[in-house]
Amino acid sequence: MAGIEHIKVEEDEAGMRLDRWFKVHYPGLGFGPLQKLMRSGQVRIDGGRVKTDARVQPGQMIRIPPMDVDAKAVNSGFIPGHELKHASDHELLSRMLLHEDDKVIVLNKPPGIAVQGGSGLNRHIDQMLEAWTSKKGEKPRLVHRLDRDTSGVLVVARTRGAAQKLTAAFRERDTKKTYWALVKGVPRKHEDKISSWLVKEQTEDGDRMRIARHGEQGADHAITYYRVLETAAQTMCWLEMEPYTGRTHQLRIHALTMGHPILGDPKYFEDDHNWAFPGGMQKKLHLHARHIDIPHPDGGRLRITAPMPAHMVQSWNLLGFDMDNGRRDDEE
Repeated sequence: MAGIEHIKVEEDEAGMRLDRWFKVHYPGLGFGPLQKLMRSGQVRIDGGRVKTDARVQPGQMIRIPPMDVDAKAVNSGFIPGHELKHASDHELLSRMLLHEDDKVIVLNKPPGIAVQGGSGLNRHIDQMLEAWTSKKGEKPRLVHRLDRDTSGVLVVARTRGAAQKLTAAFRERDTKKTYWALVKGVPRKHEDKISSWLVKEQTEDGDRMRIARHGEQGADHAITYYRVLETAAQTMCWLEMEPYTGRTHQLRIHALTMGHPILGDPKYFEDDHNWAFPGGMQKKLHLHARHIDIPHPDGGRLRITAPMPAHMVQSWNLLGFDMDNGRRDDEE
C-alpha cells in the first residue's frame, strides 16, 4: 500500500471532472469507494475538500490517500507529458497494455506517439518494442499502423508466424475496426457509406491525401462506413466510423469530404472564420481507434476495446455525451 501522494494536474486535463480524472488515473477505484474518500476529506485539491463533480485545472495538486489500487493509468493510454519523457520504454508499453498472450499484444496507443520512425522522431512504438524482445531474441512486430495523433487499439505480433497470420487478416479484410470521432456539424444522412479514390501528395507539411479520379495514377479505392451516435445541436457530432479499406488518413479525408472534418485535425480541418473552436476543448485530433475484432493466430477471434484519451473524455463530458450510446453488443 503506497503512502500519501500529491499529483499535479496536467495541461491536457483542463476542465476534466474529478471523478473522470480518477477513472483515468485509478481505473481500479470504484465510484462508491471514491465517494467515501471524498466525504471523509481524504481526497483534496490544493488542500481543500472537494466533490466528485469538481473540475480540475492545470497546476492544481490532488492529494491521493493510501489505496489498495493498481495505480496510475493502467490500460487507459493516458501518459502525462513529463512521464513520457522520463519513463522507460518497458514502463510506457506496460501502461498501454490492453491484452497480452503468447502470440498477440494489444496496446492502447496514446495520441502524439508515432507508430514508426520518421524525420526528427527519436521515440516511437516500433523502437520501444525492442524492450520486449523475447529470450529467443524475437522482437514484437507491428502488423498495422495508426497516425501519430490518432489514439487507440494497436495490434502487435509476438512471433513471426503470428505476424504473418495477422498481416494476412488485415490484407484480406478479415478484421473489423471501429473508430470514434468528434466532427464539425452533423451529416444529413445519419448512416451512410463513403466511397472514393485517394492519392497521396507531398506537401511542405508532409504527406497529404486528396480525392482523385478513378484511374488516376497512384490512386487507391477507399471505403468507409459511418453512423451518427450523438449530436451537440447542429454544431458537432460523435461519429462511429468503420474503414473497410485501410488507406493513409482515410477517415480524416473522408470526414472532410463529407464537409464534416474531425475536430483538432492539423491537416484536414480547414479554417472557417464563421466557426469557433469550442471553449474548454483541446485542439488535438479527436479520432480514436475504439475497437478491433480480429482472428487470433491460434483460432477464435480477439475483440478488444480501448478507453478514450483524456482530451476526448474531456470533450465528451463538456458536450454531455452518454458513453453507453457507443456501447457494443460484445462489450461487457
